[in-house]
Amino acid sequence: MSTVKLAVVYYSSTGTVHAMAKRLAEAGRQAGAEVRLRQVAELAPQEAIASNAAWSRHFDDTKDEPKATADDIVWADAVLFGTPTRYGNVSSQLKQFLDTLGPQWSQGLLSDKVYAGFTASMTAHGGQESTLLALYHTIHHFGGIIAAPGYTDPLKFADGNPYGVSHVTGGNNDAPLGEVELAALDHLAQRVVRIAGKLSA
Repeated sequence: MSTVKLAVVYYSSTGTVHAMAKRLAEAGRQAGAEVRLRQVAELAPQEAIASNAAWSRHFDDTKDEPKATADDIVWADAVLFGTPTRYGNVSSQLKQFLDTLGPQWSQGLLSDKVYAGFTASMTAHGGQESTLLALYHTIHHFGGIIAAPGYTDPLKFADGNPYGVSHVTGGNNDAPLGEVELAALDHLAQRVVRIAGKLSA
């Protein structure tokens, strides 16, 4: 059986979704997948980035990391998309990337792949579920297969999100990922790789 190809494609402004993406990429590798970790391009004006020290620092730290292209999605058997919540919706940076995939969509190159999502917000009810559901609207149009985690493992009753994986960063927007979130991320990567492997077989 061929190795599953997993793309982890994300946008992160201050680093939380970046940390989640790195954990998913490592869990995917541990599950036997070949992994591409790709950041989508920043669209915000420089003055907006400079107005937030954490955003500016993260931008500088990651500016040389590989940027996502349409080829990364076409290449993959499974894709994990990550975004912070923006008013209960997908960030404009990730949405802009998704909106560039029309040529691949029209050729059917995005269909029959396994997809799932992950997100973060400052508050527990800051739009995490609506963000993931909004992301999945696009996947439905792709003809993709959404492999949301549901409650397929007891650990999901700890993190409590059946739509994907989410993290609350707190009032200072800097709460680190805890054991509950890390376990949920590992489970999501393993599940997506396993389902993609069955489809490939």
